Amino acid sequence: MKLQLEKIELRELEMPLKTRFETSFGVTTKRRVIIVRVFDRDGASGYGECTAMEHPFYNHETVDTSWAIISKFIAPMLATACVSSAGEVGDALSAIQDNRMAIGAVETAIWDLEAKKANVPLWQYLGGTKKEVNCGVSIGLQKSPEILLDKVAHEVESGYQRIKLKIKPGQDIEFVSFVRSHFPGITLSVDANSAYELERDIELFKKLDECNLLMIEQPLAAGDLVDHAKLQKHLKTPVCLDESITSLMDARHALELEACRIMNIKLGRVGGHSEARAIQAFAAKYNIPVWCGGMLESGIGRAHNIAMSTLPGFTLPGDVSASARYWEEDIIEPPVVVSSLGTIIAPTNPGIGYEVKENLIEKLSVKRESISLT
Repeated sequence: MKLQLEKIELRELEMPLKTRFETSFGVTTKRRVIIVRVFDRDGASGYGECTAMEHPFYNHETVDTSWAIISKFIAPMLATACVSSAGEVGDALSAIQDNRMAIGAVETAIWDLEAKKANVPLWQYLGGTKKEVNCGVSIGLQKSPEILLDKVAHEVESGYQRIKLKIKPGQDIEFVSFVRSHFPGITLSVDANSAYELERDIELFKKLDECNLLMIEQPLAAGDLVDHAKLQKHLKTPVCLDESITSLMDARHALELEACRIMNIKLGRVGGHSEARAIQAFAAKYNIPVWCGGMLESGIGRAHNIAMSTLPGFTLPGDVSASARYWEEDIIEPPVVVSSLGTIIAPTNPGIGYEVKENLIEKLSVKRESISLT
């Protein structure tokens, strides 16, 4: 089966979050979300989502830069390359440096299109093996340990299998220790989003090391594998890399330097399903656990995360939580639901497996563009 791509449609949606979400690099109250729809000449279509944020604080990409890269470079290059399968997208766009979230938005849409044309659920089409994925949850920074504890209690009661706490200097050991003292048995991790420095904060990390954590996620600067390797030698708790892993090459370098013992794979950050599959296969070969991180996605991005999480290398609960945690109304039907056991059942319908609410996308759209590929 060969694809004959006809056009790309871009929509920017403005979606308010149900509650504010705070990390070490800022507060998010609404998401500007780029939805990509790729059409084949026979009328079939597939959906992807760009996970870039509004500001260049998580990484260098933003909603605006991603839109420009897709419109001015990705679409013309795909048209010239006459891409006939999702697996060819990476090579066709290899001249583009970085900008992986823009690439991933289009690449995942093409995977959805191809799986739909094959009449197979995307997770099976990718080689997924798990009919049910284990879910964790990420809790943003809170004003006090007591407020944080209430949030944790609610998520534990909801059944989530792993609780992740965002931390930053001044809001770390006191908060984490308080939660751990009240929940000694839960699977608990922390995420710093690159907020710390090795020499300045080594004693803090040693204190966190006594909190019985599953992992300490991205404690240092994204590009600093050397200092992450130094830090890991001081800790019994595994260091998990997030922002540092943008490609298979990054994963290989991190492993060779012993910079981490766990990896977070985010679909947008690595440029789509092909690279995500390669990284998880590489990590599995060396017994490095991986899991799926989240970027406050809408249901389309969440559905792609579910598909990715069924791959065999994803052995830890990911941040693939329920739609209702973030949105009053998601743009897919049915919304993503997490069971009382903290799991999501992989969908059985072709492609991403969820129906996209085109009317709601139309209502939420603040910008649009259609680009011919023929």
